[in-house]
Amino acid sequence: MIMNRVILFCIVLLSSVVLQAQTAWSPEQDSIIRSIRPDGRLASSYAIAHRLIETTRPSLTFRPDFTPREFQQWQEDVAVAMKQLMCFPDYQPEKAPACISRQFREGYVLEKWEFYPLPGAVSTFLVLRPDKAENPLPAVLCIPGSGMSKEGLAGEPGETEKLNDNYLSEKVSMAKNFVEKGYIAVAVDNPAAGESSDLEKYTRGRGYDYDVVARMLLEVGWSYLGYTSYLDMQVLEWMKQDAGIRADRILVSGFSLGTEPLMVLGVLDRSIYGFVYNDFLCHTQERACVMTKPTENGYRPFPNSIRHLIPNFWKYFNFPDLVAALAPRPIILTEGGLDRDLDLVKEAYRLSGHPESVEVHHYAKFADPQTRHDFQQLPQGLDRDTYYRLVNVDGANHYYKNEFVFPWLEKIGF
Repeated sequence: MIMNRVILFCIVLLSSVVLQAQTAWSPEQDSIIRSIRPDGRLASSYAIAHRLIETTRPSLTFRPDFTPREFQQWQEDVAVAMKQLMCFPDYQPEKAPACISRQFREGYVLEKWEFYPLPGAVSTFLVLRPDKAENPLPAVLCIPGSGMSKEGLAGEPGETEKLNDNYLSEKVSMAKNFVEKGYIAVAVDNPAAGESSDLEKYTRGRGYDYDVVARMLLEVGWSYLGYTSYLDMQVLEWMKQDAGIRADRILVSGFSLGTEPLMVLGVLDRSIYGFVYNDFLCHTQERACVMTKPTENGYRPFPNSIRHLIPNFWKYFNFPDLVAALAPRPIILTEGGLDRDLDLVKEAYRLSGHPESVEVHHYAKFADPQTRHDFQQLPQGLDRDTYYRLVNVDGANHYYKNEFVFPWLEKIGF
């Protein structure tokens, strides 16, 4: 009897081992999207949607063989498409922005303003003005990255202690850095962050819930970037009217997430003087196509959250195209990317007649061209860390690059 039980146990154990061997799976084996059918058709809905993205050909891709006239027409076409995608509401605020407080700091004045972008709505921004400024001055619109706030950019504590950024660090305090150099600095919040966040001041602090806001905006036919850019455009329009600001010398400086509204503003408003693009430049459609490696539990994460979603965006262009469309206005890109994408921007500036107006820096880890990866097309099957490594990103050193920005400003005479 005991022997029979032992034999039965061994049979069950052996069957389990065989079954496990038959069903063993690892992320590597399905990193690449492929068909398992003889006719090549795709059965997985993920694979079908992936193929749709992969085969979409943006209609407004920059072409190095543009003639100067074609290039100008292309820039105009990009602006028309961008205006359509951003879905700005046709709304005239019922009253002008108002200054609601003024505080003195060492060497400058800190003002807080509010404006009224939609019926029943209010939003705020900070203005840092150098002391004893007698003439209109150049100004910088400062747009923060994810998890940051206008207070952090101004070197100020958050609205509550839970919302405090690392505001004493010059790698964060973008606006304060500018005012200390003699410029007027205007700092805004990204939607759902800082003062415009919901309950985070009571709970999780700077882990802002961008995605719920983005989802609700998408449900009504808008987008997170469309709303962000709409708010920032109203602040930009105010800057042009302010008596202390030179309307012909306004720079837009975006850090990380803030580079997205920077591109929108730059494409839509040709009066902007120049740009600080403080992030790596990437081809977002390609990023979605190549980051296909699943996690251990068989989940394929999308490269970005829903706050980056702009319906139909890839039907028209990608980030390198938009940066190319900013030519010939001065721009500095401070955290590199693939030379392929950066060279496209340089070619647009050459075509505009001002190749000197674009300056590119890489992360220190990839400053030497011999250390950089060089791809014309990235391979599929990447996870997030591998993607960043292959596009020459050193995430641990992602910060506002004052060491590049201020020498560049002197060089362009801003």
